[in-house]
Amino acid sequence: MIVVCGEALIDLVPTGPDTFRAVPGGGPANTAVALARLGTPAYLLCRLSGDGFGRRIREHLVAGGVDLSLAVAADEPTTAAVVGLDASGGPTYAFYVQGTADWQWRPAELPADAPPGTRVLHFGTLASILPPGAEVLREWAAARRERYTVVYDVNVRPALLPDRARYGAAVEPWLKTAHVVKASEEDVAWLHPDAEPLDVARAWLDGHGLALVLITCGERGAVAVTPDGPPRHVPGFPVRVADTVGAGDTFTGALLHALAARGALPERPGAAFPAADLDAALRFAVAAAALTCTREGAAPPTRAEVEAFLHERNAGGSVGESPDGLADGPAC
Repeated sequence: MIVVCGEALIDLVPTGPDTFRAVPGGGPANTAVALARLGTPAYLLCRLSGDGFGRRIREHLVAGGVDLSLAVAADEPTTAAVVGLDASGGPTYAFYVQGTADWQWRPAELPADAPPGTRVLHFGTLASILPPGAEVLREWAAARRERYTVVYDVNVRPALLPDRARYGAAVEPWLKTAHVVKASEEDVAWLHPDAEPLDVARAWLDGHGLALVLITCGERGAVAVTPDGPPRHVPGFPVRVADTVGAGDTFTGALLHALAARGALPERPGAAFPAADLDAALRFAVAAAALTCTREGAAPPTRAEVEAFLHERNAGGSVGESPDGLADGPAC
């Protein structure tokens, strides 16, 4: 069981020069849906507005199988993001966040503990950096990191905080709190423009005692950096890309699902992940992200769809199978 903590917002996707389609989104919400669709029980600890957009988000999450028993009913309006696509098909965002529901956390709104059976607390994206709620969430996570594996998805959004130094200062406390950190190579390049992504990953790992750093590399797959041994690279799968919205969120959800399905989540938070299980989970996560890219919007696949995709490509069809051909060394 996994608790995902953070925002659930509305993406306004252009359908014409002056028209938009409202689509539920937000990195943490997407990750929770990905977990649930793959078959791992997922809670979303979020603040949901009672306005029309908030009701639509709630319906979407419930339909996706996400447990909302930890969600807080908020009086503030729903956060909105106007979505565009850059030349490479990657998403761009313009956010409307002033006074909206997702960032107004108060300590009294957070549960005394996670539900029984929880193994992982997942945080990231906007809720981890926007005041006043970001520090409330981080303190809640820090107080529980001895009992649960804390996963942090950096998921940089420069449009909201364009000052690199300030953004880095907001990320740093989470690096000290988490056991597992995931970032895209674009995230790392924006935060540290003069450094190689794998050098940054190693610095994060060594500097904060992390168990695992994951760097996603788009069509080139993903790399896992651990305290022992060289970086482990899983190559990407060539697909026809509709867009990349939600691909990184799906990757994280799929990785956690695959580790949970293999019984490979550490009993002791911060302990090492078994190498064979990590390799298989990486392959599964890269495949799930690739499938998401073949669809418009954040539409994560089911477990059966991922396994069929892997089987077609002779890449190990089941979460219970270790992949062949995994390469050592850097790829980003």
